[in-house]
Amino acid sequence: MKRVLVYGGRGALGNACISHFKNSNWWVGNIDVSKSDQADANITVNPEESWVQQEASVVEALQQVLGGGGKVDAILCVAGGWAGGNAASKEMVKNADAMWRTSVWPSTVAAHLGAHFLNEGGMVAFCGAKAALEGTPGMIGYGMAKAAVHHLVKSLAAEKSGLPSAALPVAVCPVTLDTPMNRKFMPKADVSTWTPLFFVAELFHNWAEGKERPVPGSLIQLITKDGQTSLIPA
Repeated sequence: MKRVLVYGGRGALGNACISHFKNSNWWVGNIDVSKSDQADANITVNPEESWVQQEASVVEALQQVLGGGGKVDAILCVAGGWAGGNAASKEMVKNADAMWRTSVWPSTVAAHLGAHFLNEGGMVAFCGAKAALEGTPGMIGYGMAKAAVHHLVKSLAAEKSGLPSAALPVAVCPVTLDTPMNRKFMPKADVSTWTPLFFVAELFHNWAEGKERPVPGSLIQLITKDGQTSLIPA
């Protein structure tokens, strides 16, 4: 049985990914601040711990879950969040700190897990953002964090990154995902331009199975129009 780790499995996209991989007969491990009833194993992260402490805790727990020498076939880091604010905002630094914690911290830990627990030819996938391919003046902290994720993916694809041979580091860069929270806070938006969660989950699954894989290091924009999503490399 193939195995996948979903970092951020309690979020909307993470939950969709866990469901899709479980339905495809994969073993699924969830890494998040709370447990998933769907997952075969759960590793709980303490948000009060530092970046370094979280990494150490997750590695130790994963070693126990997988047993000696156990490996996985895919790691999906779908943890994240959103916060706005330009340079004049009194919340700018606070929001930037929150974005770093929710996007960059888990992404970096996931990359480290990929180096030590990913099978050769495995995939480690991340969530970037189309907006962060250029300046984001109204949401500087968010853009900084997602740009850091983009850089991480490029670095993991380079020689001597530490990932196993033939591994696929990749990021999806959506515009807006069709999540319950986005529907709640943007009730009048045109949802036909939002990318469905099941589409992203299925895309990750196909890549994990070796189907129509992009080039390692790719940042794949998810452009949805009239309910149809196109994949456009950045």
